[in-house]
Amino acid sequence: MLVKAAVLYEVGKAAPYADSKPLSIEEVELDAPGPGEVLVEVVSAGLCHSDLSVINGSMYPQLPYPMILGHEASGIVRETGSGVTDVKVDDHVVFSFVPMCGHCDNCAVGRPVLCKNGSVSNARGTLLSGERRFHTAKGQPISYFTGTSAFSQLTVVSQESLVVIERDVPLDKAALLGCALITGVGAVMNTARVSPGEAVVVFGLGGVGLSTIMGAKLVGASPIIAVDMLPSKFELAKRLGADYTIAAGEGDPVAMIKELTRGGANYAFDVVGNTNVLAQAFSAIRPGGKAIAVGIPPSDKFVSVHAAAMVLQEKVLQGSFMGSAVPRRDIARLAHLYMTGKLPLDELLSPSITLEEINTGFDRLAQGTAIRQLLRFNE
Repeated sequence: MLVKAAVLYEVGKAAPYADSKPLSIEEVELDAPGPGEVLVEVVSAGLCHSDLSVINGSMYPQLPYPMILGHEASGIVRETGSGVTDVKVDDHVVFSFVPMCGHCDNCAVGRPVLCKNGSVSNARGTLLSGERRFHTAKGQPISYFTGTSAFSQLTVVSQESLVVIERDVPLDKAALLGCALITGVGAVMNTARVSPGEAVVVFGLGGVGLSTIMGAKLVGASPIIAVDMLPSKFELAKRLGADYTIAAGEGDPVAMIKELTRGGANYAFDVVGNTNVLAQAFSAIRPGGKAIAVGIPPSDKFVSVHAAAMVLQEKVLQGSFMGSAVPRRDIARLAHLYMTGKLPLDELLSPSITLEEINTGFDRLAQGTAIRQLLRFNE
């Protein structure tokens, strides 16, 4: 079948993307789902910094191209291949950007976001089966991004990449549950396990960073400190739970954090994906504290921290991928928290865009003038 999609043929094109057009809007051929695979009509897909990092070449430069990006998404099951048992036609689903095979060592111990088989297929740009279902008009195979490739009207994915949600959850907004919310809130609740009254600082106020603020507010952290280069984001951060805001370009954020927390935060989250910021996060925690790396730095970067402090002060530097989540458990929990008014994810939404506007949308994301833009195919 022919579907309209945004195809990335090469990385590193110069901004503004509205002019260089790294994403080509075109009709591509999509095969029917094979065994264990599912055809999904994409209702909504978020523009995320992870997609942007692929476009600008700072992350995953070794991925096989051409490729269809898009990993934070929701949709409706339209067809299932043989052997599919996890979902059925007309189910409302949220995508998981790590396929969860269910039987590797990491899946077996309850850490499906570290799924070995999912990591291998994501690196190869394929489904879990090793197949690619998209092709250009000339028959060239198109690789998958994170096994989802949601910047397309329809996509075929492994059943292990889908989480069924209740029909009362607004399907368009549910896309955010699969990346921004599960990564940010999960970092607080699953990775750090923040307790009420503990001090939290969040570096970076994009969609994931603001979700981290929401998670800290939800668990009763205090104080909650938000740090960003753009003061224009501070009003929203305060509405979502930040007690204090710090402009990163004005003065020494670490000194300010230590003053506000009387010695350092219990937890500092780097949601920027910048190794200098991660080092700042480590410096901003008190003895016994944890610095949590949430944003993904460029693949050629290394971080330098005070090694003796890790021993003498028992400081911890820890990673958090996809919020250390169990997607089929946590997406349902986040949906319930949203529906009961405890997670105001609507606050993250910038004006939605059409597929034809996607390059301009990534300009807004790069400039920091948008938080979460939802790509909607029915508008």
